[in-house]
Amino acid sequence: MNKQIDFLKLRHAATVLSVTLILVSIIALAVRGLNFGLDFTGGTLLEVEYQQPVPVKTIEAVLVDAGYRDVAVQNFGSETDVLVRMSEAFRDDLGAEILALLQQQSADNPIVLKRSEFVGSSVGEELRDQGGLALLLALAVVMIYVAARFQYKFSVAAVLALFHDVIVILGMFALFQWDFNLTVLAALLAVIGYSLNDTIVVADRIRENFRIVRRGSEIDVINESLNQTLGRTLMTSITTALVLLALLVVGGDLIHYFAVALMIGVVVGTYSSVFVATNILIWMKISREDLMPPEVEEVDDRP
Repeated sequence: MNKQIDFLKLRHAATVLSVTLILVSIIALAVRGLNFGLDFTGGTLLEVEYQQPVPVKTIEAVLVDAGYRDVAVQNFGSETDVLVRMSEAFRDDLGAEILALLQQQSADNPIVLKRSEFVGSSVGEELRDQGGLALLLALAVVMIYVAARFQYKFSVAAVLALFHDVIVILGMFALFQWDFNLTVLAALLAVIGYSLNDTIVVADRIRENFRIVRRGSEIDVINESLNQTLGRTLMTSITTALVLLALLVVGGDLIHYFAVALMIGVVVGTYSSVFVATNILIWMKISREDLMPPEVEEVDDRP
C-alpha cells in the first residue's frame, strides 16, 4: 500500500485536542450559557422603512440611549429597510413610540412603520424544546441508518463524531456569547447532514478496503482509506467554505450567525471525519471480520 500521509500517527494528539474542545465547550455552556435570541426568549420585533439609508449602529445607539433593553438592529432586504428586535414587552403604542423616537433623530428622513409584532416567551420555549428534540432525533436516525448500512461500530463512531461537532459549535456560541437564534439551530441540523456525508464516504472506503486488502494492520487500512478520500474531502470542504465566506462578507446581519455556525461546522466536521470517527473505530477494535459479508451456507437438497 502507498501511504501518503500517516493520519493516525496524530491520533493521540487529536484525542487530546478533541477532549480539550469538548471540555471547554461544556464549561462555557455551564458557566455562560447560550445567548438566546428573540426567537427563543420572546420580545418585540419592528420593521421600519427609511427614505434614505441610515447606519444600523446609529439606530441601535438611539434606542439603547432611550433605555430599551437587548436591542438588535439590522438591515432587512435593502439598506432602507431596518429590522429592530428588543426584549421590551409588547404594547399597542410601542411601534408608534419607536417610530416617533427614530423620526426625531432623523427629522429630514421620513420613516414608515411596516410591521410590529410580539414573540411570546412560551413560543420561544416551545421552539427551543422542539429544536433540541430535532437534534436528538437526527442523531438517533443517523445511528440506526449507519448501523443498518455498515456495522454498529461505525454507527457509534459516526454519532459520537456528530455529537463532538454539535457540542463544539454550541460551546463556541456560548464562549463568545454570539446570538443563538433559529437560523443557528437550522445550521446545526445542516452540519449534522454535512458531517455525516463526509463520514459515510470515509466509512464506505474503509469497509471496501477491509474486504479487498489482505496485507497490513487495521491502522494501515484506515490510513490508506483516508488518503484515498482526502482529495474529495478537501474539495468539498474548500468549496463549501468559499460559499460560506461569501455569505459572511455580503450576506448581511440576518444570516451572519447562520454562516458562522456552518463555517465552524465545516472545519470541525472535516476534522472529525478524519480523526474523531476513525479514532473511535480503532478504540472499538474494528477488524476485517467485522466487515466481511456473512458466508452463505450451502443447502444439500439431494434426496
